[in-house]
Amino acid sequence: MKLPNPLKTASFLQRIQWVTDPVGYMESAVQQYPDLFSTTILGSKPPLVFVQHPQAIQEILTNDRKKFAALGRNNKILQPLGGDNSIIMLDGDRHKRERQLLTPPFHGERMRTYSEIIRNITEKVFSQLPQNKPLSIRTAMQEISLQVILQAVFGLYEGERCQQLKHLLTSMLEAFQSPLSSSFLFFRFLQKDLGAWSPWGRFVRQRQQIDKLLYAEIAERRAKPDSNRIDILSLLMSAQDEEGKPMTDQELRDELMTLLFGGHETTATAMAWGLYWIHHLPEVREKLLQELGTLGDSPNPIDIARLPYLSAVCNETLRIYPVVILTFARVVQERVELLGHQLEPDTVINSCIYLLHNREDLYPQPKQFKPERFLERQFSPYEFMPFGGGTRRCIGEALALFEMKLVLATLVSRYQFALTTHQPEQPQRRGITLAPSGRVKMIITGERKCQESPKVVASV
Repeated sequence: MKLPNPLKTASFLQRIQWVTDPVGYMESAVQQYPDLFSTTILGSKPPLVFVQHPQAIQEILTNDRKKFAALGRNNKILQPLGGDNSIIMLDGDRHKRERQLLTPPFHGERMRTYSEIIRNITEKVFSQLPQNKPLSIRTAMQEISLQVILQAVFGLYEGERCQQLKHLLTSMLEAFQSPLSSSFLFFRFLQKDLGAWSPWGRFVRQRQQIDKLLYAEIAERRAKPDSNRIDILSLLMSAQDEEGKPMTDQELRDELMTLLFGGHETTATAMAWGLYWIHHLPEVREKLLQELGTLGDSPNPIDIARLPYLSAVCNETLRIYPVVILTFARVVQERVELLGHQLEPDTVINSCIYLLHNREDLYPQPKQFKPERFLERQFSPYEFMPFGGGTRRCIGEALALFEMKLVLATLVSRYQFALTTHQPEQPQRRGITLAPSGRVKMIITGERKCQESPKVVASV
């Protein structure tokens, strides 16, 4: 099969660079082929085609299930985390069914309910942190996002099971915190259980412990249903598909694992990047403080979320270093032409979010953090797509953005921060995502006196 613009480097060397330095890999490749190129980074047969041209991405995503199909089997790298019944792994009607069941809790009136959870957790976490001592903002943001997920998804606020889940999830995710440890997801031959002290063996045992806790929670909910509960697990347990069938225990477990990992890890990274950029560029912080000040002492969460400059700061944060590098893969179903190249059936295509967001023709001076770009023009879903696109677009997008805005607004209004170094924070692989390599080290230098923290109220 003839593939467009193939990279010449040996397959295994490509794969190593992709795992250890994904940004360097992509930026080197795009210098050779600006719009699309073929790669063998995942050892796929046929190789992958990376696409970073907005018109081509639109062609791919608007022809889902016809010319280009999103097949769950191509997401096998995530199977150890989510399981076979995760929405990420499903195809066709089963994927459509799961998406219909999972989507409602993340929209509409639920946002008002989550606002109080987000505010309370943010204030609690940062009130317990020491002042005038260096701390990891990435770690603090992960604590916030994990507690939000546990309360919003599980309705777990305290207790032994809640604490056990927090500890196990944090430990499991830390296993993939560096490019080296992330290699276990990319090289299947490393996924060997050699006992509790081996890296993969430790991961497997932690996953088993999490499963035990999840199934225990599901069993208790089934034994004692409570119609007054509004957490996502309760909503999913009561939901039925078009045939009147509820989700099985295994389906619930796999979807919960997907929400736990996808819903808090990525959001924590985005919020850490956001606080970094706000304080790396003082003019951004000052503009944001001025805008927040226009809402008075007790703005409601919806007004905060609608602030234009805050929204632009969040969008630019998600543009410059998108947490997720690629969309889910699509597979060519029939012979098609894309940007003048013929693609044969079974060719696997990834839209590259990182390279799309760094196109000079879309974002002049793409390496500079400029929130104003999102005030000056509106980008299409095929030019700005931090949450993916098409039928596989992230179902938690609304909650993630809402949480990001409320957390950043609360922290910037209430606390004074200082970065511990003037060296720019660099992106580094963390599992399948990009995260700050230095974990964003900052100091809380004090609380703001001139302006009250935006009090988020539940009633709107």
